[in-house]
Amino acid sequence: MKAAVCRTFGEPLEIEEVELGELGPNDVHVDIAACAICHSDIHYAEGAWGGQLPAVYGHEAAGVVVAVGDDVAGIEVGNHVVVTLIRSCGDCHHCNRGDLVFCDNQFPADAATRLVDGTGEDVLAALNCGSFAEEVIVDRSQVVSIPDDISWPAASLLACGVITGVGAVINTSSIDDTSTVIVVGAGGVGLNAIQGAAIVGAPVIIALDLAEEKLEIAKEFGATHSATPDTIKEVIREATGRKGVSHCVVTVGSAPAIQAASRYIDAMGELVIVGMPENGTQLVLDPSIVAAVGHSVVGSKMGSSDINRDIPQLITWYREGKLKLDELVSATFSLEEINDAIADVANGATIRNVLLMDS
Repeated sequence: MKAAVCRTFGEPLEIEEVELGELGPNDVHVDIAACAICHSDIHYAEGAWGGQLPAVYGHEAAGVVVAVGDDVAGIEVGNHVVVTLIRSCGDCHHCNRGDLVFCDNQFPADAATRLVDGTGEDVLAALNCGSFAEEVIVDRSQVVSIPDDISWPAASLLACGVITGVGAVINTSSIDDTSTVIVVGAGGVGLNAIQGAAIVGAPVIIALDLAEEKLEIAKEFGATHSATPDTIKEVIREATGRKGVSHCVVTVGSAPAIQAASRYIDAMGELVIVGMPENGTQLVLDPSIVAAVGHSVVGSKMGSSDINRDIPQLITWYREGKLKLDELVSATFSLEEINDAIADVANGATIRNVLLMDS
C-alpha cells in the first residue's frame, strides 16, 4: 500500500510502498477513505515535539473495516468507522474514572511492527495511527462505527478537530447557558469550540483571531461577536458590560496568546488551554491573583472525549443542523498531493484540508 513517510523533519513527505504488520487479536484493519490534516501532524513532521523516524503521521481518519482480530467485538467487516488516536484499555486507573484520553496502559501494538518499508526497515505508525496511508491497523478502542451515509470528509473530522474543540467546551469546561465566552483562535479547533459553546446555549461567544477573514467565518459557526487583540477589551465591555468574561478557551499553541487570555477572564473565571505550544514553554501566573479572584486554569486533551459516547452525539447534532461538518472542509487532495495540502494548511488559509485516498 502507499503511505506518506516522514524521513527528515521539516522536509516534504515521501510517497512510498509500505507493508502492514500482522493483525493482532484486538486489532481492526481499516481501508482508509479520508484523512484530514491536523496542525499537530505538521508540527510533529517538522520535529517540534521530536519523535522516531521514519514515521507515517496522520490521525484524523475514516474508512471501511476490512478485517478484525479474533477478540474484537462490536465492529464487523464492512462497517464504516471513524479512526482516532485515542486508545484506551478500559481497565486502568484513568479508564475506570472515565478519563479515556489519559489511559496509560501498554498495548501489544507498542511492541509490534505496524509498518515496514521496501528495505525491511520498521516505520513508526505515529500517534497510534499512521493514517496518511491507504490502510491502517489500530486497536479496537480507536474506532467507532458510523452511519454509511456520512460523507468521508465529514466523518474524518470527527476523529480529532471536532471532538477536541466541541469536547473542550462540553466535556472539559464548565461553560453553560449563562456563560460569556472568548475562543482564542478561529481555526479548525477554534470553530468547533465556538460550535460547542453555541450548542450549550452560551449567550455571548467572542471569536478572537488576528485574521479578519477567519472572524467572518466564525460568525457562521455561532460566534456572536468578533475581535482582534487590538479590539478585544472594547468588545468584552460591549458584549458583557464588564471587564472580563466567565470563560476563555485557547485553541492556538501560542504562549503569548495563552498569557494574554489569562487577563480576559473575570473573577471566578475559567481559562481552558487546548492549544499546545512547544515543550518547555513557560507561562507566568501570579498565584496571589489567581487565588484572590478565584480563577481556574484547566487543560483539555482531545476534548476529554469518550469516543463511543461523543461521536454518535456529534452525528446526531450534525443531522439536526446544530453542528456544521461539511463547512469545515476547505479542500480535498489525493495522497500524492499531501505536501501541497500541508503547505496550504501551514499558511493559515484553510480550516481543514482532507486527503481522499481514492481521488
